[in-house]
Amino acid sequence: MTSTTGARRAEPRSRTVRAGFRCGECGWTTPKWVGRCGECQAWGSVLEDTGPGGTAPRTATVTPTRSPARPIAEIDVEAARARSTGVDELDRVLGGGLVPGAVVLLAGEPGVGKSTLLLDVASRAARAGRDPLDAAFRPDSPEGRRVLYVTGEESAGQVRLRAERIGALDPHLLLAAETDLGTLLGHVEQVDPDLLVVDSVQTIASAAIDGTAGGVSQVREVASALIAVAKERDMPVVLVGHVTKDGSVAGPRTLEHLVDVVCQFEGERHSRLRLLRATKNRYGPTDEVGCFDLTETGIEGLTDPSGLFVSHALHHVPGTCVTVTLEGRRPLATEVQALVAPSMLANPRRTTSGVDASRLAMVLAVLQRRVGARLADQDVYVSTVGGARVVEPSADLALALATASSRENVALPRGLVAMGEVGLAGEIRVVTGIHRRLAEAARLGFVRAVVPAGSIDAGSGPAGMELIEVADLAEAVRAVGVAGDHT
Repeated sequence: MTSTTGARRAEPRSRTVRAGFRCGECGWTTPKWVGRCGECQAWGSVLEDTGPGGTAPRTATVTPTRSPARPIAEIDVEAARARSTGVDELDRVLGGGLVPGAVVLLAGEPGVGKSTLLLDVASRAARAGRDPLDAAFRPDSPEGRRVLYVTGEESAGQVRLRAERIGALDPHLLLAAETDLGTLLGHVEQVDPDLLVVDSVQTIASAAIDGTAGGVSQVREVASALIAVAKERDMPVVLVGHVTKDGSVAGPRTLEHLVDVVCQFEGERHSRLRLLRATKNRYGPTDEVGCFDLTETGIEGLTDPSGLFVSHALHHVPGTCVTVTLEGRRPLATEVQALVAPSMLANPRRTTSGVDASRLAMVLAVLQRRVGARLADQDVYVSTVGGARVVEPSADLALALATASSRENVALPRGLVAMGEVGLAGEIRVVTGIHRRLAEAARLGFVRAVVPAGSIDAGSGPAGMELIEVADLAEAVRAVGVAGDHT
């Protein structure tokens, strides 16, 4: 009896392997379900991993290679060179154009102009294929360059009306309204396009995956399938992506890791200016910015956008000052306007448009404490011209001079530009890219520049421009003639 019990105890016990849980945003795994990911801190993204073996390691069998490995010097690079899209501002951001097999994710808020921009790019690409002098010309194809535009958000008729409005009609631009991944891949197989545009990736769903379109699993599956097709056919693919309330790309975080280029299309709803930035680019820089003008007849690239941010008032008024900010490596002249008026309230108003409110509060505190400007009983309104948004600390000096000019009701000298960061001690700090900023100001016709002391070597400034070097804010307001009796 005892031996039987002992033998029974010696038998190995069978254990049930429990499936683990995986975060759909970053891939973090955990043996039990939690409401918040322990890695990326996303809520509701941890789902059960239904794969074989749960979280157990998986192995892959050895498969024969399709092409042997070759010395790196023998790799043909001509097929991997970027091809122009026909839109110079987009080429600037992408690093020269679209690379064959590249997958580009263009994200932006609703109504910012993503579909309009890509429809214009698609029509230009279709027209470029019929020009024998163009690098994208295909002599082996009598149809030239074919572009497939797949829309999942709008009907084909709506896209057709937009194309007619912006002049994007072309017989080699093919349009399909689909929301099924299998049908989309069927269109690609039938058309064999040179460029594929999908608007948008959150509206396409696969019948083989559970969940609604736009979900974590669906977006991952659709993106993986389109990336595989792009690499197999050496076909550039542009995906339109939605954004969340905080401005990040909607869907799993792995979507941004899978694609080759991630671009953000930004712009205020009440402004014509649109900015295109690359937050990830495997084929070029990420510090370039493309500027576009969105009008009723379409969207156009702006090679010189500074004119949108500088007013052309016929009369000289107090409270205005021009600064030069850097968007990536691109200098943009921006005019800052300030209005200071007596307040009838116990807590005076501080209203901003295009300027960070906390930055304005700091500049006003420095003006009152270090310069002696009385602003505690004054309403202060600050705005930028043209809907530009100034977030750089280099605009602090222009903001302070515009406020002091309005407070004293004295206009700044004509042709004056100011750039510099204001510290809490009242000092003016050096800013980066001062030579590019001054060159842009000189090109626009400015003849005086207020800059931080020691930022420019003697004789290194633009020809014909007077440089006024200041060490602190009190010296700056005296140099431009808006000091007042309190200083």
